[in-house]
Amino acid sequence: MSDSYPHHPITYRPFETRDVAAAYRLSTEVRWPHRAEDWDFVSNIGEGFVAEDASGVLGTALCWKYGSETASLGMVIVSPAQQSRGIGRKLMELLLEALGRRVTLLHATPAGQPLYEKLGFEKIGTLHQHQSAAFQAPAIDLPPNETLRPVTPDDTPRLAELASRAGGLDRSAVLPALLEIAEGVALERDGALVGFALFRPFGRGHAIGPVVALDTPESAAARAKALISYWLAKNTGAFTRIDMPDGGGLSSWLEEIGLPRVDTVVKMVRNGVLTADPQTREFGIINQALG
Repeated sequence: MSDSYPHHPITYRPFETRDVAAAYRLSTEVRWPHRAEDWDFVSNIGEGFVAEDASGVLGTALCWKYGSETASLGMVIVSPAQQSRGIGRKLMELLLEALGRRVTLLHATPAGQPLYEKLGFEKIGTLHQHQSAAFQAPAIDLPPNETLRPVTPDDTPRLAELASRAGGLDRSAVLPALLEIAEGVALERDGALVGFALFRPFGRGHAIGPVVALDTPESAAARAKALISYWLAKNTGAFTRIDMPDGGGLSSWLEEIGLPRVDTVVKMVRNGVLTADPQTREFGIINQALG
């Protein structure tokens, strides 16, 4: 697979482990916060393509398959010096060919949205990025029959089930991989696990997500606040990020406690719809690539 440009032919090939260092340099060039370790994680559980010429890697794009019917894609980067050469579109076409008819999710910047629309993606929502190191972790009172406790390995199937129901993506493979690098807190009601939040190193500090809670909007939101506040209290004074879907309804609360919204991206889908359980609510995602 190749494309021609005067004096600089471009080749497209599958993303390999050896590309992580170059991909990290690219993301740094476009001011993304990802560490090399973050690239390691997402590339190890997914697949993708790079564009390169004699000077090295010019662009990247990755995707992740969830079960047999859904997927997400992300980490689409083209070096600023190499844009307007069709590299981003070609990388996207290769990913979409690999994904076939799967219902596919992505989060688009305003700059990328027009291209994704041309490729068949439709807007279904927005995602708000909140982050800061100068936050206050409020105390959240739970009912007497609800308690927080650390996640254990025995919880993994239940966490995967709740995360799958909340976002409409099969998380049976992603959650076990995520738990290898993340800590978790679970919320129990009368001994039944009804919510959880994970916490892991990411970018400039740490990220909270996914955050999932059951029940009515009001009850689920109260539980999500307790789960998020748990990790904020553990990370007081340190840089923390959470990416919250617009349906979560907690963006104003995050801003009130010192986690301002610094960016908003568009949630888009192709080849159909993602079917989520309305009683299982998502208040934070893993990251913008994995959804």
